Amino acid sequence: MSQINAIAITSKDAQRLSVIAARTNATNAIDFVMAGAKMQMVHDLKERMKTSVVEFYFVKKDGTLRHAFGTTMPSLAAKHINGRGISRESVKTTPFFCVESGEWRSFRWESIVKVC
Repeated sequence: MSQINAIAITSKDAQRLSVIAARTNATNAIDFVMAGAKMQMVHDLKERMKTSVVEFYFVKKDGTLRHAFGTTMPSLAAKHINGRGISRESVKTTPFFCVESGEWRSFRWESIVKVC
């Protein structure tokens, strides 16, 4: 008897996967697997940041590696939300409150490297 392995992704995850694949010029199966891995890292990071400060790495626009400690936990970040502007998700990035600088930052989905 064969076993079927499956994963379920949300429509937001599917959108992230599509954006990551497009931004990284994915053209073969390995590229799409990497895009899927990055999508899953972003998904997991977003879920963990809701309840804790998470250590992670991403590549900044200038090409340097950024080591970050971020959260979206209301007890730490809520007082820093001003409610103006557009959602970072609409420009295909993930926002996080940087506990080191005390300011909001964001990263492009395809730039995620590691979630600790």
